[in-house]
Amino acid sequence: MSAPVPPEAHLLALAGLPGMGPARLLAVLRAWGPAGAWTRVRRGTAGDRPDVAARLGPRPDEVLAAWVTAAAAVDPVACWERHRAAGVDLTVLGSPDYPAALGDDHEPPALVVSRGALDALDGPCAAVVGTRRCTRTGRELAFELGRDLAAAGVRVVSGLARGIDAAAHRGALVADGAPPVGVIATGPDIVYPPGHADLWQRVATRGVLLGEAPLGTRPAAWRFPARNRIIAALASVVVVVESHARGGALHTVTEALDRDRTVLAVPGSVRNPAAAGTNRLLHDGIGPARDAADVLAALGLATAPPAPGSDPRVRPSPGGARVLDALGWDPCTLDRIAVVTGLAPGALALVVAELERDGWVHRRGGWLERAGRP
Repeated sequence: MSAPVPPEAHLLALAGLPGMGPARLLAVLRAWGPAGAWTRVRRGTAGDRPDVAARLGPRPDEVLAAWVTAAAAVDPVACWERHRAAGVDLTVLGSPDYPAALGDDHEPPALVVSRGALDALDGPCAAVVGTRRCTRTGRELAFELGRDLAAAGVRVVSGLARGIDAAAHRGALVADGAPPVGVIATGPDIVYPPGHADLWQRVATRGVLLGEAPLGTRPAAWRFPARNRIIAALASVVVVVESHARGGALHTVTEALDRDRTVLAVPGSVRNPAAAGTNRLLHDGIGPARDAADVLAALGLATAPPAPGSDPRVRPSPGGARVLDALGWDPCTLDRIAVVTGLAPGALALVVAELERDGWVHRRGGWLERAGRP
C-alpha cells in the first residue's frame, strides 16, 4: 500500500501548471483541497464550480485544456521530493506553521515556498521599498534604515530588487539584530536579479527567503505585483525611500493601504526625479520617515535606534566645508557649485578630489552627491 501523497505535493504540482496564478490556485484549493483540486484539474473538470470558473478568464476551455495536458506529465511526489532535496520548505494555507500575517490576508498564497526559518517572521516587521534607479543618497538612507531597524529588533522586509530594496537588506545584515525577510517573485533557485545570489543566500541564512512559486519558475512581469501584495501583508509599516512618479514601490503602497497598513515616505528634493513619487505621497497626506525613530514610533515601539558613533572621516578643509555647504544633500552639477562657492574651476577640482578621497562625496558623470556617514 503506497504512502499518502502530502498536500504540499499536490499544491506544488498545481502551482507549476501553465497559467496557474495565485488567484486561480487559491480558488481551486478552497474549492476542493489539495488532492481534490489536483484530481479535478487532471480531469479537466475544475471549471464546474462558478467560483473557480470566474477565475479562468475569457477562454476557460483553453486554460482547462492546457492544465490537463501539462498535468499528465507531472508526478506530484517527485516534484515534492525534488524541493525537499533542495532544502526548500513548503507550507500550505491552513497548516499550523503557516505565517499568521498571510493567513489573515484576503489574498493569501495557497502555498508558501521558503528557504530559511519561517519563525523569522515572529516579531515586528517593516517593509523598506523603493526604486531600482535610486540616487546614492537614497541607497545610503535605505541602508541606514535597514541597519537601525534591525538593530532595534524590527524585521526588515523587502523584495531583494536592485537599488533601495537591496540596500535595506544589506543594512539589516550588518546589524546584529532582527532577521531579514526577503520576498521573491521567482522560484527559490532562480535568483533575480542575477547578481544578487550572495544577498539571497545571506538573507536565507540569517532570516527567511519566501515566495509562492516552485523551483524553476522564471521571472514574469505579473509576478512582481503579486509579490508586492505579500510584502504589504507581512509588514505593519511600509516605508518608501525613493520612488519615481511611477514604479513598483507605489504598487506596494496601494497594496499596503488596501490592507490598512501604515505607509511612510522619506522626503526628497523636488529637483530629484527619484523622489517624485515619495514627495507625492507626502503631499497626499502620507507621514514622513526621517529616520528609523519615525518608523519605530509608527510601530508603537519606544526603543530608539543606536546612536551613531563619531564620524571616522578626515574633517574637511575650509574649502571642502564650503563645497559641502553648497552641495547640501541633493545631487548637484559642478558648474552650479562653482557659481555658488565662487571657486575657480581648477581650485574646485582640487577640493572635490580631496572630498572624494576622504569619502565625503561621490561623482556620477557631471553630478556630485554627498555621502552619508560610513
